[in-house]
Amino acid sequence: MMVRCTAALFLLALSILSVADGRHDFLKLPSEGRRLFGSSPVGAYDDSAGTKWAVLVAGSNGYENYRHQADVCHAYQILKRGGLKDENIIVFMYDDIANNVENPRPGVIINSPHGEDVYKGVPKDYVGEDVTAHNFFAVLLGNKTALKGGSGKVVDSGPNDHIFIYYADHGAAGLLGMPTSREIYADELINVLKKKHASGTYKSLVFYVEACESGSMFEGLLPEGLNIYATTASNSEESSYAIYCPGYDPSPPPAYDTCLGDTYSVSWMEDSDSHNLQTETLKQQYQLVKNRTASQDPDLSSHVMQYGDLKLSAETLSVYMGTHPNKDNHTIVYDNSPRPSSGVINQRDADVLHFWHKFRGAPQGSAKKFEAQKQLAVAMAQRTHVDSSIQLIGKLIFGTDKGPQVLNSVRPAGQALVDDWDCLKSMVRTFETHCGSLSQYGMRHMRSIANICNAGVKKEQMGEASAQACATSLPFLGALSTAGS
Repeated sequence: MMVRCTAALFLLALSILSVADGRHDFLKLPSEGRRLFGSSPVGAYDDSAGTKWAVLVAGSNGYENYRHQADVCHAYQILKRGGLKDENIIVFMYDDIANNVENPRPGVIINSPHGEDVYKGVPKDYVGEDVTAHNFFAVLLGNKTALKGGSGKVVDSGPNDHIFIYYADHGAAGLLGMPTSREIYADELINVLKKKHASGTYKSLVFYVEACESGSMFEGLLPEGLNIYATTASNSEESSYAIYCPGYDPSPPPAYDTCLGDTYSVSWMEDSDSHNLQTETLKQQYQLVKNRTASQDPDLSSHVMQYGDLKLSAETLSVYMGTHPNKDNHTIVYDNSPRPSSGVINQRDADVLHFWHKFRGAPQGSAKKFEAQKQLAVAMAQRTHVDSSIQLIGKLIFGTDKGPQVLNSVRPAGQALVDDWDCLKSMVRTFETHCGSLSQYGMRHMRSIANICNAGVKKEQMGEASAQACATSLPFLGALSTAGS
């Protein structure tokens, strides 16, 4: 009942907020033993052999994205408690949340309603403008000379070492976001992973990804034989979900107007907090996380996926995360595992939810209330702009009837998003030249842009259609974003 009432109030309030230029356009929220699996796999590992490395990446910034840095900080605490050394844990996060003016507990970050501070002690290896795809790739490859800023720490691994990578942020088909620089494209990530494997500088690598459409980073791209096992929060065509959000159950403490975590992420981390990592396997955790991330409502859940060398899933979590002495006697009890939660929200709507609660909680007539109203108006106008622009571009290129069909098509499972990745990057640049940034929300149209490439459309056609589609809407959006500043 609480969720329904909150949602109803949310929509009602949005319907009476007008955009800042006074035209009274109404805003609307878019719908939107160790081995438990028989014989050991080839290359089975001894926990005592090799060094454990970890790379943790929060790919967003802004208080509305609080949850991503909270996720990464929590992951650090698990690894630190498991015995990994700071010299072997490399953290990427913008670091604008803990001491943000909106944070009700300055210097503290929590990842669940009653959680402890997960920010304490987290290394600040790559923060602010140093959180880039370029640095992430350099760190993973152990290439110190390629780094631009940051602590200089890299994965200086050897052939017997194990690497754990965890990424949390917004994503899209074939794309993972970064806070200020260019995004991480799937083909580039796979090429870096192949290069890392060719260097012979690890024994096994596990990659956890929290992002919308995150399965597309590996679908049809990650081959077997690299000793890489990956799991993702969602398949290649669906959103992932935020949890512990204001107005939802379970909700954060009253002072928080932003989501504290992401469903897939808190699922694997809360599982790691409570179970014996020396006996629980990657496969068992995958199943537990998959069950918790699912929901009775298909519109409020994503499908957790796995890719790569699935034989590695028979390994225990301790190979990558270490182990906590206090949990060594714990056993996995499926019946006692956390159940699916309905109190979740689409990742792409979490920022709007934050702006709304910020507006609702601010004193009448205050600067904070005006700021929140402007943030909400700009966010909603930007959504309308990018949605309508992509739709119009499709119709201009393919025709009124065929356009939606081409843009919305999904390739068969096991097939990569696009045939020509250079075309996709070029088309994105072309769109953004004429229509402005796709933004975190607009990345949802990456599949449509990929389909334009797959249909053989030339860059010049895309440029002409983009220029025509955005000739009037982009100037209005620019005026709105600067109004009152």
